[in-house]
Amino acid sequence: MDSLIHGFHNMSIEERRKLIKEFSGLTEEDMETMDYRMPMDAAGNMIENVYTVMDYPVGIATNFRINGKYYLIPMSLEEPSVVAACSNGARYARPGGFTAYSTASLMRGEIELYNVPDPDYAIIKILQNKEKILEMANTRSRTLSSLNAGAKSIEVHYVNNELIVNLVIDVADAMGANIINTMLEYVSGYIEELTGAKSNLRIMSNLTTERITYAYAKFDGKKLGRETVERIIMANEFAKHDIYRATTHNKGIMNGIDAVLLATMNDFRAQEANAHAYASINGYGPLTDYREDSDGNLIGSIKVPVAVGTVGGATKTSKKAMLAMKIMKISGSTEFATVLASVGLAQNFAALRALADEGIQSGHMKLHARNIAIAAGATGDMIEKVAGEMILRKNISYTAAKEIIEKIRG
Repeated sequence: MDSLIHGFHNMSIEERRKLIKEFSGLTEEDMETMDYRMPMDAAGNMIENVYTVMDYPVGIATNFRINGKYYLIPMSLEEPSVVAACSNGARYARPGGFTAYSTASLMRGEIELYNVPDPDYAIIKILQNKEKILEMANTRSRTLSSLNAGAKSIEVHYVNNELIVNLVIDVADAMGANIINTMLEYVSGYIEELTGAKSNLRIMSNLTTERITYAYAKFDGKKLGRETVERIIMANEFAKHDIYRATTHNKGIMNGIDAVLLATMNDFRAQEANAHAYASINGYGPLTDYREDSDGNLIGSIKVPVAVGTVGGATKTSKKAMLAMKIMKISGSTEFATVLASVGLAQNFAALRALADEGIQSGHMKLHARNIAIAAGATGDMIEKVAGEMILRKNISYTAAKEIIEKIRG
């Protein structure tokens, strides 16, 4: 079944659910999960001091084709126009869709050593015994060892008169935080014996320079128009030379990526830190790039570090998070990373197209008007009538919505 769905936004919620069920092969139990609300005792076991559960809307981004596979992609966030824009961006990338690749799931863990009696001697002792250190680390996870994953290499460098030992660890389909920290704490005592130093922090790094995902798409130049293609390229160049613009440019990318992470209950704060730190390595700049090919099409690409898990954590304790993964039919963390990078590229393209063409507010304000209408008490068909009237009046406010509702009701 193709993910290119015309008029999805005009369907009723029940019609959308039926289509999602058919696309992803969901069971009746899966469908019941869509209305599931996390019990308070379950929420209380996830975090501390629980008093309620927050409701976020979850929508579906349509039209995605990634590495030849069709996807419907759950996105959860509070901002209007994002899901629609992402779906529209994916539609412009048809028929080729997105081509994406993710490297191995390599992460870094850091051990901070201080009061090092002889740093040069310490480095040699660590490197002489690196195989034993790696072997010790790998005793902490039978699962990773059975997958030929786990601790792979050691790097040592100076930072501010301290010696920093990095373990590079293949975490397979996990996000990796817990096992990395366990490994670091286990080997730190032995490293102290080797060096005569004291260890302070023993913690994973959220900057994953060895865990990078790439995505590429060809956006139809005929649909866009030559001027829009040129203006998108110009806008991307603007972001390369202006940090204020680059920050908002990358925020647009993360609108898409974070929304998918939230729908699957992955750590979007870690991904935010990861992406923005990576964008800063050579001076802060955009994570995407655009150019025009010989046929006048817009070529877009993204290179972004992505560290996500498909095993363990909240992803496996939340019924709705598991359902989101099932809807996407994700098989592992590298596939999930390619989906996230493709969503980020589609989201960024859609934002740049809107900015370079009709302006960002046109579509955004239509959805904002609908939200105001609903807040003012509009229901059913009245929502669109009230929103439309506010836009005509150029007065999108709660007071205006109330006035229009009263007028309609007579």
